[in-house]
This record gives sequence, C-alpha cells and structure tokens, in this order.
Amino acid sequence: MPGHDGADSGSFRAGARSGGPGGADSGSFRSGGPGGEAGFEPDEPVQPEGGLRGAGAELRRKLRTQRRLRVGALSALAAVVLLVLPAFLGVRAMTSDPVFASLDALDVPSWAAQKAEDQSSGNRWCFLNCRFRERIAESERPPKETAQAYTTALSGAGWREWQVAECPETDISPEEGAYSCWRRDELTLDLYVSLPGCAVDQIAAGAVPAEGTAEEAAPKECVGSTVSIKVQNTITDLRGKKETNPGPVGVTPDPVLPTDDPLLEPTPEAS
Repeated sequence: MPGHDGADSGSFRAGARSGGPGGADSGSFRSGGPGGEAGFEPDEPVQPEGGLRGAGAELRRKLRTQRRLRVGALSALAAVVLLVLPAFLGVRAMTSDPVFASLDALDVPSWAAQKAEDQSSGNRWCFLNCRFRERIAESERPPKETAQAYTTALSGAGWREWQVAECPETDISPEEGAYSCWRRDELTLDLYVSLPGCAVDQIAAGAVPAEGTAEEAAPKECVGSTVSIKVQNTITDLRGKKETNPGPVGVTPDPVLPTDDPLLEPTPEAS
C-alpha cells in the first residue's frame, strides 16, 4: 500500500536504554529507507574510561605535590634565616675582633706593617676584665719615617692624638723612637715605634769582640724599626682621671693616759 510504503521509506527512531547500571548507552535506531541501511546511532559520543575525571585527579595530585614542595622550601629557608644565619654571625663575632680589623684597615704602607702578631686578653663586653689588645709589627724603614706613616693613617681613620700625663710613662729620647697616645670613641691607643730588635741586641751586647779574637767584631747591618700598638677601653685607662677613692685609712694610735692621775699611783701597803 502507498501509505505503508511511505512509512517504510521514512526513518523511525526508537530510544533504547537498558535499565540499571552497566546498561548500554542510550541511542536511536534508524530504519533503512530506499538505498539506506538500518543502524544504531548513539545520542552522545562515548567517552573512554578514565577520561576527564582521570585527568582531573592527576592534575590535583600534581598540584598537591607542588604545594608540598613549596612549603618544604619555605620551611628550609625560614630555618636558615632564623637559626643558621644568627649562629654563623655569632660565631664570627666571637672569633673575630673589630679592633684588629680596624688596625688591618689602616692606610699604612706595606713596608710599615710586616710580620704583624696580635695578642689579646679579657673580653669585649668588659665582663670582669675588659679586652686589652696588642699588635707587634716590623717596619723596613727608620722609626721617624714609620711613626709619621702611622700618625697620618690614624688621623685619617678618625683617631685623635691624646695629650695626657704618663704618655709615655718614662721619657723616650728621639734616638730611641717615638711614642704617642690616641683616642677614638670608647678606646685609647698607644703607638710606640722603636729601634728594631737587632739594634737592641747590638746595644745590649755592646759590640763585644768574640772570645779569643784580637779585633772587635763589626756589627751587622741593622735597619728598620719595631711597631707596638696597644688598645684598651677608656674605662680601664686611668690616665688623666682624678683619683676619687680615699687613700688607705691609718692605724688609730693607742690612747695616752695622763701621768698626774691619782688613780695611777700605787696603793700604799698596810703597816
């Protein structure tokens, strides 16, 4: 029949869905028309197993890993800043002395600071004893020229010459060297440029000829000078300060009794 043929030539779609989990995906069935073929058309494209959901889980896992790494790096950095760095600075402050560092920074020629040796006692915080520092160095040139080089360097570093009694404690002739005192902030400095050690030995020996020789031994050539620098805190340097403590208290003498006291006369004996 024509009506029936028309129905056959058209397309018939019937939704088929299985009931319950795991069923087949919903779709439509297309009947075959003239020159066509019947088949099943899915309503939505089939997603492969673990598609967008699996990619999202993997992305979240990577983000959590990166977050943990950032937290660990920040924690390590905080530990370095709060613990390691202060400990390093504290150890360096205890092992290094800023006064000796300032002496190293003096603008003196290299010939005036040979073979420097440093010694110190006490502590920097003046706990019980304030720190006393001493540097001994050798110079290749005479005392007068060496003293002038150190005087210029100390003035350029902010030290001011200090004219005070007992500086030096004993008089020093110009032939023996040069002595000067300096002050800066809470420190005092004594600079003594003297004859070199070889010259002192020659003077002490008096150039006495060796035993068994008729002629005097010629003294060896001795040039240069010795540099002595002593630095201490102002509170421990008593030069220029008035003595405020009273002197030692004397012994109180025994009382002298009067000789005309009748009580001192002996008691007469009974007859």
